[in-house]
Amino acid sequence: MAKYVVAIDQGTTGTTVLVLDKKLAVKGKVTSEFPQHFPKPGWVEHDLEEIWDCTVSTLRRALSRAGVSGRDVAAVGITNQRETVALWSRRSDAPLARAIVWQDRRTAIDCQRLKDAGREPWIRERTGLVLDPYFSATKIRWLLDHVKGAHRRAEKGEIAFGTIDTFLAWRLTGGKAHVTDPSNASRTLLMNLRTLRWDPELLDLFGVPAAMLPEIKMSSEVYGVTKGLRVLPDGVPVAGIAGDQQAALFGQACFTPGDAKITYGTGAFVLTNTGPEPVASKFGLLSTVAWAIPGEVAYALEGSAFIAGAAVQWLRDGLGIIGSAKEVEALARSVPDTGGVVFVPALTGLGAPHWRADARGVIAGIDRGTRAGHIARAALEGIALEVFDLVAAMRQEVPHRPSATKVDGGACKNDLLMQLQADLLETPVIRPKMVETTALGAAFLAGLAVGYWKSRDEIGRAWKMDRKFTPRMSGAARDRMHARWKWALERA
Repeated sequence: MAKYVVAIDQGTTGTTVLVLDKKLAVKGKVTSEFPQHFPKPGWVEHDLEEIWDCTVSTLRRALSRAGVSGRDVAAVGITNQRETVALWSRRSDAPLARAIVWQDRRTAIDCQRLKDAGREPWIRERTGLVLDPYFSATKIRWLLDHVKGAHRRAEKGEIAFGTIDTFLAWRLTGGKAHVTDPSNASRTLLMNLRTLRWDPELLDLFGVPAAMLPEIKMSSEVYGVTKGLRVLPDGVPVAGIAGDQQAALFGQACFTPGDAKITYGTGAFVLTNTGPEPVASKFGLLSTVAWAIPGEVAYALEGSAFIAGAAVQWLRDGLGIIGSAKEVEALARSVPDTGGVVFVPALTGLGAPHWRADARGVIAGIDRGTRAGHIARAALEGIALEVFDLVAAMRQEVPHRPSATKVDGGACKNDLLMQLQADLLETPVIRPKMVETTALGAAFLAGLAVGYWKSRDEIGRAWKMDRKFTPRMSGAARDRMHARWKWALERA
Protein backbone atom coordinates (compact mmCIF):
# COMPACT_ATOMS: atom_id res chain seq x y z
CA MET A 1 0.00 0.00 0.00
CA ALA A 2 1.21 3.51 -0.80
CA LYS A 3 2.61 5.29 2.23
CA TYR A 4 1.58 8.95 1.89
CA VAL A 5 -1.27 11.31 1.12
CA VAL A 6 -0.66 14.61 -0.66
CA ALA A 7 -2.78 17.70 -0.02
CA ILE A 8 -2.80 20.65 -2.41
CA ASP A 9 -3.99 23.84 -0.74
CA GLN A 10 -4.40 26.34 -3.56
CA GLY A 11 -4.99 29.66 -1.81
CA THR A 12 -5.53 33.24 -2.89
CA THR A 13 -1.92 34.35 -2.70
CA GLY A 14 -0.04 31.06 -2.78
CA THR A 15 -0.08 27.28 -2.95
CA THR A 16 0.88 24.94 -0.12
CA VAL A 17 1.53 21.25 -0.60
CA LEU A 18 1.74 18.83 2.33
CA VAL A 19 3.00 15.24 2.22
CA LEU A 20 1.55 13.36 5.19
CA ASP A 21 2.00 9.88 6.56
CA LYS A 22 -0.64 7.79 8.33
CA LYS A 23 0.17 9.31 11.75
CA LEU A 24 -0.17 12.86 10.33
CA ALA A 25 3.53 13.51 10.44
CA VAL A 26 4.39 16.13 7.83
CA LYS A 27 7.11 14.60 5.72
CA GLY A 28 7.30 17.52 3.33
CA LYS A 29 5.76 20.98 3.15
CA VAL A 30 6.35 23.78 0.66
CA THR A 31 4.51 27.06 0.17
CA SER A 32 4.96 29.23 -2.91
CA GLU A 33 3.42 32.58 -3.76
CA PHE A 34 2.19 33.46 -7.24
CA PRO A 35 1.44 36.84 -8.88
CA GLN A 36 -1.65 38.90 -8.14
CA HIS A 37 -3.09 41.06 -10.92
CA PHE A 38 -4.99 44.31 -10.28
CA PRO A 39 -5.85 45.70 -13.75
CA LYS A 40 -8.35 48.28 -12.43
CA PRO A 41 -9.50 49.57 -9.05
CA GLY A 42 -11.64 46.89 -7.43
CA TRP A 43 -10.53 44.22 -9.91
CA VAL A 44 -8.49 41.20 -8.76
CA GLU A 45 -7.36 38.53 -11.23
CA HIS A 46 -5.23 35.39 -11.34
CA ASP A 47 -3.50 33.82 -14.32
CA LEU A 48 -4.54 30.16 -14.44
CA GLU A 49 -1.28 29.06 -16.02
CA GLU A 50 0.62 30.80 -13.22
CA ILE A 51 -1.53 28.93 -10.69
CA TRP A 52 -0.90 25.62 -12.45
CA ASP A 53 2.85 26.20 -12.76
CA CYS A 54 2.99 27.19 -9.08
CA THR A 55 1.03 24.07 -8.10
CA VAL A 56 3.23 21.70 -10.09
CA SER A 57 6.51 23.23 -8.92
CA THR A 58 5.34 23.30 -5.29
CA LEU A 59 4.22 19.66 -5.51
CA ARG A 60 7.56 18.65 -6.98
CA ARG A 61 9.49 20.46 -4.23
CA ALA A 62 7.32 19.02 -1.46
CA LEU A 63 7.83 15.47 -2.68
CA SER A 64 11.55 16.10 -3.00
CA ARG A 65 11.76 17.60 0.49
CA ALA A 66 9.93 14.55 1.85
CA GLY A 67 12.19 12.19 -0.05
CA VAL A 68 9.07 10.58 -1.48
CA SER A 69 8.52 9.04 -4.88
CA GLY A 70 5.24 9.71 -6.65
CA ARG A 71 4.69 5.93 -6.67
CA ASP A 72 4.34 6.11 -2.87
CA VAL A 73 1.36 8.51 -2.98
CA ALA A 74 -1.96 6.87 -2.07
CA ALA A 75 -4.16 9.82 -3.02
CA VAL A 76 -4.25 13.55 -3.74
CA GLY A 77 -6.68 15.90 -2.02
CA ILE A 78 -7.50 19.42 -3.17
CA THR A 79 -8.63 22.43 -1.18
CA ASN A 80 -8.93 25.84 -2.73
CA GLN A 81 -9.80 29.48 -2.67
CA ARG A 82 -13.53 29.49 -3.25
CA GLU A 83 -15.79 31.54 -5.55
CA THR A 84 -12.91 32.43 -7.93
CA VAL A 85 -14.09 31.87 -11.52
CA ALA A 86 -12.07 30.06 -14.18
CA LEU A 87 -13.08 29.38 -17.80
CA TRP A 88 -11.07 27.26 -20.21
CA SER A 89 -11.37 25.41 -23.51
CA ARG A 90 -12.29 21.76 -23.17
CA ARG A 91 -10.36 20.96 -26.34
CA SER A 92 -7.11 22.86 -25.79
CA ASP A 93 -7.09 23.35 -21.99
CA ALA A 94 -6.25 27.00 -22.66
CA PRO A 95 -7.80 29.56 -20.31
CA LEU A 96 -10.21 31.99 -21.97
CA ALA A 97 -9.12 34.83 -19.71
CA ARG A 98 -7.60 35.44 -16.33
CA ALA A 99 -9.62 34.04 -13.45
CA ILE A 100 -11.78 36.58 -11.60
CA VAL A 101 -10.88 36.28 -7.92
CA TRP A 102 -13.40 36.14 -5.09
CA GLN A 103 -12.18 39.55 -3.86
CA ASP A 104 -13.05 41.19 -7.19
CA ARG A 105 -15.86 43.80 -6.99
CA ARG A 106 -16.49 44.55 -10.69
CA THR A 107 -19.97 42.98 -10.69
CA ALA A 108 -21.31 45.01 -7.76
CA ILE A 109 -23.65 46.90 -10.11
CA ASP A 110 -25.06 43.62 -11.46
CA CYS A 111 -25.81 42.45 -7.94
CA GLN A 112 -27.45 45.76 -7.14
CA ARG A 113 -29.72 45.47 -10.18
CA LEU A 114 -30.96 42.09 -8.97
CA LYS A 115 -31.49 43.49 -5.48
CA ASP A 116 -33.45 46.41 -6.90
CA ALA A 117 -35.57 43.90 -8.82
CA GLY A 118 -36.44 42.19 -5.52
CA ARG A 119 -34.67 38.90 -6.30
CA GLU A 120 -32.42 38.66 -3.24
CA PRO A 121 -34.89 37.01 -0.78
CA TRP A 122 -35.66 34.23 -3.28
CA ILE A 123 -31.96 33.73 -4.06
CA ARG A 124 -31.09 33.67 -0.38
CA GLU A 125 -33.77 31.05 0.34
CA ARG A 126 -32.59 28.89 -2.55
CA THR A 127 -28.80 29.17 -1.99
CA GLY A 128 -28.19 30.35 1.58
CA LEU A 129 -26.15 33.24 0.18
CA VAL A 130 -26.59 36.99 -0.18
CA LEU A 131 -26.36 38.87 -3.48
CA ASP A 132 -22.78 40.05 -3.53
CA PRO A 133 -19.98 40.14 -6.13
CA TYR A 134 -18.06 37.86 -3.75
CA PHE A 135 -19.83 34.85 -5.25
CA SER A 136 -19.29 33.21 -8.62
CA ALA A 137 -22.46 33.62 -10.70
CA THR A 138 -22.14 37.28 -11.69
CA LYS A 139 -18.43 36.77 -12.38
CA ILE A 140 -19.23 33.91 -14.77
CA ARG A 141 -21.78 36.06 -16.56
CA TRP A 142 -19.30 38.95 -16.80
CA LEU A 143 -16.75 36.74 -18.56
CA LEU A 144 -19.39 35.30 -20.89
CA ASP A 145 -20.42 38.84 -21.82
CA HIS A 146 -16.92 40.28 -22.23
CA VAL A 147 -14.86 37.47 -23.81
CA LYS A 148 -15.61 37.37 -27.52
CA GLY A 149 -17.70 34.36 -28.50
CA ALA A 150 -17.67 32.92 -24.99
CA HIS A 151 -21.42 32.69 -24.49
CA ARG A 152 -22.00 30.89 -27.80
CA ARG A 153 -19.15 28.47 -27.12
CA ALA A 154 -20.40 27.83 -23.59
CA GLU A 155 -23.85 26.90 -24.85
CA LYS A 156 -22.26 24.45 -27.29
CA GLY A 157 -20.31 22.81 -24.45
CA GLU A 158 -16.92 23.93 -25.75
CA ILE A 159 -16.04 25.87 -22.59
CA ALA A 160 -15.61 24.51 -19.09
CA PHE A 161 -16.31 26.54 -15.96
CA GLY A 162 -14.85 25.75 -12.60
CA THR A 163 -13.74 27.12 -9.33
CA ILE A 164 -10.07 26.41 -8.72
CA ASP A 165 -10.68 22.90 -7.36
CA THR A 166 -12.34 22.02 -10.66
CA PHE A 167 -9.50 23.49 -12.71
CA LEU A 168 -6.86 21.56 -10.75
CA ALA A 169 -8.80 18.28 -10.91
CA TRP A 170 -9.14 18.76 -14.68
CA ARG A 171 -5.42 19.35 -15.13
CA LEU A 172 -4.35 16.58 -12.73
CA THR A 173 -6.49 14.00 -14.56
CA GLY A 174 -5.55 15.09 -18.07
CA GLY A 175 -9.00 16.57 -18.70
CA LYS A 176 -10.90 13.44 -17.67
CA ALA A 177 -12.54 14.81 -14.49
CA HIS A 178 -14.72 17.94 -14.72
CA VAL A 179 -15.96 17.90 -11.13
CA THR A 180 -16.55 19.93 -8.02
CA ASP A 181 -18.01 19.17 -4.61
CA PRO A 182 -20.99 20.68 -2.75
CA SER A 183 -18.82 22.82 -0.47
CA ASN A 184 -17.55 24.69 -3.53
CA ALA A 185 -20.72 24.52 -5.59
CA SER A 186 -22.66 26.05 -2.71
CA ARG A 187 -20.57 29.22 -3.12
CA THR A 188 -21.53 29.92 -6.72
CA LEU A 189 -25.14 31.18 -6.30
CA LEU A 190 -26.08 28.41 -8.74
CA MET A 191 -26.57 25.34 -6.51
CA ASN A 192 -29.73 24.51 -4.62
CA LEU A 193 -28.64 24.23 -0.99
CA ARG A 194 -31.02 21.35 -0.25
CA THR A 195 -30.86 19.22 -3.38
CA LEU A 196 -27.08 19.73 -3.86
CA ARG A 197 -27.71 20.10 -7.59
CA TRP A 198 -27.37 22.93 -10.07
CA ASP A 199 -30.67 24.81 -10.03
CA PRO A 200 -32.20 25.44 -13.49
CA GLU A 201 -34.02 28.59 -12.34
CA LEU A 202 -30.82 30.07 -10.92
CA LEU A 203 -28.94 29.22 -14.12
CA ASP A 204 -31.65 31.00 -16.10
CA LEU A 205 -31.60 34.05 -13.81
CA PHE A 206 -27.84 34.52 -14.12
CA GLY A 207 -27.61 33.46 -17.77
CA VAL A 208 -25.19 30.57 -17.19
CA PRO A 209 -25.43 27.63 -19.64
CA ALA A 210 -25.65 24.23 -17.92
CA ALA A 211 -23.30 22.72 -20.53
CA MET A 212 -20.31 24.53 -19.02
CA LEU A 213 -20.80 23.32 -15.44
CA PRO A 214 -18.86 20.57 -13.66
CA GLU A 215 -20.52 17.52 -12.14
CA ILE A 216 -21.19 17.88 -8.40
CA LYS A 217 -19.67 14.88 -6.61
CA MET A 218 -19.06 13.97 -2.95
CA SER A 219 -16.33 15.76 -1.01
CA SER A 220 -14.67 12.39 -0.46
CA GLU A 221 -14.60 10.01 -3.42
CA VAL A 222 -12.30 9.09 -6.29
CA TYR A 223 -12.94 11.54 -9.16
CA GLY A 224 -10.26 10.23 -11.47
CA VAL A 225 -6.57 9.43 -11.56
CA THR A 226 -3.51 11.41 -12.51
CA LYS A 227 -2.58 11.37 -16.17
CA GLY A 228 0.21 12.93 -18.19
CA LEU A 229 2.06 14.63 -15.32
CA ARG A 230 5.80 14.67 -14.89
CA VAL A 231 5.55 15.23 -11.16
CA LEU A 232 3.31 12.19 -10.43
CA PRO A 233 2.92 8.86 -12.23
CA ASP A 234 -0.30 8.00 -14.01
CA GLY A 235 -2.92 6.33 -11.87
CA VAL A 236 -2.73 8.18 -8.53
CA PRO A 237 -6.33 8.77 -7.28
CA VAL A 238 -7.55 12.35 -7.02
CA ALA A 239 -9.94 11.66 -4.20
CA GLY A 240 -10.90 14.61 -1.99
CA ILE A 241 -12.20 18.13 -2.67
CA ALA A 242 -13.43 20.84 -0.31
CA GLY A 243 -13.40 24.61 -0.30
CA ASP A 244 -10.72 25.99 1.96
CA GLN A 245 -12.94 27.01 4.87
CA GLN A 246 -14.93 23.80 4.93
CA ALA A 247 -11.71 21.78 4.64
CA ALA A 248 -10.38 23.64 7.69
CA LEU A 249 -13.57 22.80 9.62
CA PHE A 250 -13.04 19.12 8.74
CA GLY A 251 -9.32 19.31 9.50
CA GLN A 252 -10.08 20.80 12.93
CA ALA A 253 -12.26 17.74 13.66
CA CYS A 254 -15.34 19.97 14.11
CA PHE A 255 -17.66 17.05 13.51
CA THR A 256 -20.33 17.85 16.13
CA PRO A 257 -23.05 20.50 15.63
CA GLY A 258 -21.95 23.62 17.49
CA ASP A 259 -18.23 23.04 16.90
CA ALA A 260 -16.62 26.21 15.51
CA LYS A 261 -13.34 27.34 14.05
CA ILE A 262 -11.77 30.59 12.82
CA THR A 263 -9.34 30.55 9.91
CA TYR A 264 -6.96 33.47 9.38
CA GLY A 265 -5.75 33.53 5.81
CA THR A 266 -6.04 36.24 3.19
CA GLY A 267 -9.44 36.83 4.80
CA ALA A 268 -10.86 35.65 8.12
CA PHE A 269 -13.61 33.05 8.20
CA VAL A 270 -15.75 31.82 11.08
CA LEU A 271 -17.63 28.54 10.54
CA THR A 272 -19.93 26.68 12.91
CA ASN A 273 -21.11 23.15 12.17
CA THR A 274 -24.94 23.25 12.16
CA GLY A 275 -25.50 19.56 11.45
CA PRO A 276 -27.71 17.93 8.80
CA GLU A 277 -29.95 20.94 8.16
CA PRO A 278 -29.01 24.44 6.93
CA VAL A 279 -29.71 27.38 9.25
CA ALA A 280 -31.35 30.41 7.63
CA SER A 281 -29.47 33.45 8.94
CA LYS A 282 -31.22 36.60 10.10
CA PHE A 283 -28.01 38.53 10.70
CA GLY A 284 -26.16 38.55 7.39
CA LEU A 285 -24.34 35.24 7.76
CA LEU A 286 -24.24 32.52 5.11
CA SER A 287 -25.67 29.01 5.09
CA THR A 288 -23.32 26.72 3.25
CA VAL A 289 -22.49 23.05 2.79
CA ALA A 290 -19.68 21.98 5.10
CA TRP A 291 -19.07 18.63 3.40
CA ALA A 292 -20.82 15.74 1.76
CA ILE A 293 -19.33 12.33 2.46
CA PRO A 294 -20.93 8.91 2.01
CA GLY A 295 -23.81 8.71 4.47
CA GLU A 296 -23.61 12.32 5.66
CA VAL A 297 -24.24 15.86 4.49
CA ALA A 298 -23.22 18.52 7.02
CA TYR A 299 -24.04 22.21 6.81
CA ALA A 300 -22.34 25.22 8.35
CA LEU A 301 -23.09 28.80 9.19
CA GLU A 302 -20.34 31.09 7.94
CA GLY A 303 -19.19 34.63 8.43
CA SER A 304 -16.50 36.03 6.13
CA ALA A 305 -14.22 39.03 6.49
CA PHE A 306 -12.58 39.66 3.13
CA ILE A 307 -9.31 41.06 4.48
CA ALA A 308 -7.25 39.61 7.33
CA GLY A 309 -3.75 38.43 6.46
CA ALA A 310 -4.02 40.57 3.33
CA ALA A 311 -3.97 43.64 5.61
CA VAL A 312 -0.54 42.57 6.84
CA GLN A 313 0.54 42.01 3.24
CA TRP A 314 -0.59 45.56 2.50
CA LEU A 315 1.54 46.88 5.38
CA ARG A 316 4.44 45.05 3.72
CA ASP A 317 3.81 45.75 0.04
CA GLY A 318 1.74 48.94 0.14
CA LEU A 319 3.21 50.93 3.02
CA GLY A 320 6.56 49.18 3.30
CA ILE A 321 6.64 49.39 7.10
CA ILE A 322 7.57 45.71 7.45
CA GLY A 323 9.84 43.54 5.33
CA SER A 324 7.93 40.31 5.90
CA ALA A 325 4.59 39.32 7.42
CA LYS A 326 6.25 37.72 10.44
CA GLU A 327 7.69 41.11 11.47
CA VAL A 328 4.27 42.62 12.19
CA GLU A 329 3.96 41.15 15.68
CA ALA A 330 7.27 42.58 16.91
CA LEU A 331 6.41 45.97 15.40
CA ALA A 332 2.95 45.92 17.01
CA ARG A 333 4.48 44.99 20.38
CA SER A 334 6.84 47.97 20.17
CA VAL A 335 3.98 50.14 21.46
CA PRO A 336 1.68 49.45 24.46
CA ASP A 337 -1.50 50.29 22.52
CA THR A 338 -2.61 51.85 19.22
CA GLY A 339 -2.36 55.42 20.50
CA GLY A 340 -5.96 55.94 19.44
CA VAL A 341 -5.42 54.68 15.87
CA VAL A 342 -8.18 52.48 14.41
CA PHE A 343 -7.71 50.44 11.23
CA VAL A 344 -10.78 49.13 9.41
CA PRO A 345 -9.32 46.65 6.87
CA ALA A 346 -12.13 47.04 4.30
CA LEU A 347 -9.65 47.05 1.41
CA THR A 348 -12.08 45.14 -0.83
CA GLY A 349 -15.37 46.05 0.84
CA LEU A 350 -16.98 44.68 3.98
CA GLY A 351 -18.30 41.14 4.15
CA ALA A 352 -20.59 39.66 6.79
CA PRO A 353 -22.46 40.85 8.73
CA HIS A 354 -22.28 44.29 7.03
CA TRP A 355 -22.20 43.34 3.30
CA ARG A 356 -21.07 46.71 1.97
CA ALA A 357 -19.36 46.24 -1.38
CA ASP A 358 -18.70 50.00 -1.55
CA ALA A 359 -16.81 50.22 1.77
CA ARG A 360 -13.12 51.02 1.72
CA GLY A 361 -10.35 50.81 4.28
CA VAL A 362 -9.97 53.46 6.98
CA ILE A 363 -7.05 54.37 9.21
CA ALA A 364 -8.38 56.92 11.68
CA GLY A 365 -7.08 58.67 14.79
CA ILE A 366 -3.66 59.57 13.41
CA ASP A 367 -1.73 62.46 14.98
CA ARG A 368 1.87 63.63 14.96
CA GLY A 369 2.75 61.05 17.58
CA THR A 370 1.60 58.13 15.40
CA ARG A 371 4.33 55.67 14.57
CA ALA A 372 4.54 52.57 12.42
CA GLY A 373 4.01 50.42 15.53
CA HIS A 374 0.65 52.06 16.21
CA ILE A 375 -0.54 51.31 12.67
CA ALA A 376 0.71 47.70 12.88
CA ARG A 377 -1.06 47.17 16.20
CA ALA A 378 -4.24 48.82 14.87
CA ALA A 379 -4.15 46.43 11.89
CA LEU A 380 -4.07 43.41 14.21
CA GLU A 381 -6.85 44.88 16.33
CA GLY A 382 -8.87 45.51 13.16
CA ILE A 383 -8.60 41.86 12.15
CA ALA A 384 -9.67 40.72 15.63
CA LEU A 385 -12.57 43.19 15.69
CA GLU A 386 -13.81 42.04 12.28
CA VAL A 387 -13.89 38.51 13.61
CA PHE A 388 -15.65 39.65 16.79
CA ASP A 389 -18.45 41.13 14.64
CA LEU A 390 -18.84 37.78 12.88
CA VAL A 391 -18.91 35.77 16.10
CA ALA A 392 -21.34 38.22 17.75
CA ALA A 393 -23.75 37.72 14.85
CA MET A 394 -23.25 33.96 14.94
CA ARG A 395 -24.02 33.79 18.65
CA GLN A 396 -27.45 35.18 17.89
CA GLU A 397 -28.08 32.44 15.32
CA VAL A 398 -26.68 29.34 17.05
CA PRO A 399 -27.88 28.78 20.61
CA HIS A 400 -24.92 26.62 21.57
CA ARG A 401 -21.90 28.71 22.58
CA PRO A 402 -18.71 26.63 22.49
CA SER A 403 -16.51 26.73 25.57
CA ALA A 404 -13.55 27.50 23.31
CA THR A 405 -12.92 28.30 19.66
CA LYS A 406 -10.33 26.57 17.49
CA VAL A 407 -8.16 28.71 15.22
CA ASP A 408 -5.95 27.94 12.24
CA GLY A 409 -4.30 29.53 9.21
CA GLY A 410 -1.02 31.36 8.87
CA ALA A 411 -1.92 34.41 10.96
CA CYS A 412 -2.91 32.30 13.98
CA LYS A 413 0.83 31.92 14.61
CA ASN A 414 0.72 35.58 15.72
CA ASP A 415 0.45 35.34 19.52
CA LEU A 416 -0.58 38.98 19.94
CA LEU A 417 -3.44 38.60 17.45
CA MET A 418 -4.64 35.41 19.17
CA GLN A 419 -4.57 37.06 22.59
CA LEU A 420 -6.54 40.03 21.24
CA GLN A 421 -9.05 37.58 19.77
CA ALA A 422 -9.53 35.74 23.05
CA ASP A 423 -9.91 39.07 24.87
CA LEU A 424 -12.59 40.29 22.47
CA LEU A 425 -14.51 36.99 22.28
CA GLU A 426 -14.31 36.50 26.07
CA THR A 427 -13.70 32.79 25.47
CA PRO A 428 -10.49 30.79 25.16
CA VAL A 429 -8.89 30.45 21.74
CA ILE A 430 -7.17 27.16 21.01
CA ARG A 431 -4.39 26.82 18.45
CA PRO A 432 -3.55 23.32 17.18
CA LYS A 433 -0.07 21.98 16.67
CA MET A 434 -0.89 21.61 12.98
CA VAL A 435 -2.07 25.08 11.88
CA GLU A 436 -2.29 24.00 8.23
CA THR A 437 -5.70 22.49 8.92
CA THR A 438 -7.06 23.52 5.53
CA ALA A 439 -4.61 21.18 3.80
CA LEU A 440 -5.13 18.64 6.56
CA GLY A 441 -8.86 18.53 5.82
CA ALA A 442 -8.21 17.90 2.15
CA ALA A 443 -5.78 15.12 3.03
CA PHE A 444 -8.32 13.51 5.37
CA LEU A 445 -11.07 13.59 2.74
CA ALA A 446 -8.78 12.02 0.13
CA GLY A 447 -7.41 9.42 2.54
CA LEU A 448 -10.88 8.37 3.68
CA ALA A 449 -11.97 7.89 0.05
CA VAL A 450 -9.23 5.36 -0.67
CA GLY A 451 -9.22 3.64 2.73
CA TYR A 452 -5.92 5.15 3.87
CA TRP A 453 -7.74 6.19 7.04
CA LYS A 454 -10.67 4.02 8.05
CA SER A 455 -12.79 6.53 9.97
CA ARG A 456 -13.04 10.06 11.27
CA ASP A 457 -12.19 8.75 14.74
CA GLU A 458 -8.59 8.44 13.61
CA ILE A 459 -8.66 12.11 12.66
CA GLY A 460 -10.15 13.21 15.97
CA ARG A 461 -7.54 11.29 17.93
CA ALA A 462 -4.75 12.82 15.87
CA TRP A 463 -5.80 16.44 16.62
CA LYS A 464 -3.41 18.03 19.16
CA MET A 465 -3.45 21.41 20.92
CA ASP A 466 -0.46 23.72 20.76
CA ARG A 467 -1.58 26.60 23.00
CA LYS A 468 -4.67 28.01 24.69
CA PHE A 469 -5.13 31.79 24.89
CA THR A 470 -7.41 32.84 27.76
CA PRO A 471 -9.15 36.24 28.02
CA ARG A 472 -7.44 38.80 30.23
CA MET A 473 -8.59 42.23 28.95
CA SER A 474 -10.74 44.31 31.30
CA GLY A 475 -14.36 44.97 30.37
CA ALA A 476 -13.71 48.72 30.29
CA ALA A 477 -10.82 48.35 27.83
CA ARG A 478 -12.91 46.06 25.64
CA ASP A 479 -15.79 48.54 25.62
CA ARG A 480 -13.47 51.38 24.59
CA MET A 481 -12.08 49.30 21.73
CA HIS A 482 -15.59 48.43 20.53
CA ALA A 483 -16.68 52.08 20.66
CA ARG A 484 -13.71 53.24 18.56
CA TRP A 485 -14.35 50.41 16.11
CA LYS A 486 -18.02 51.30 15.61
CA TRP A 487 -17.08 54.93 15.09
CA ALA A 488 -14.52 54.00 12.41
CA LEU A 489 -16.87 51.51 10.69
CA GLU A 490 -19.32 54.31 10.00
CA ARG A 491 -16.59 56.05 8.02
CA ALA A 492 -15.48 53.03 5.96
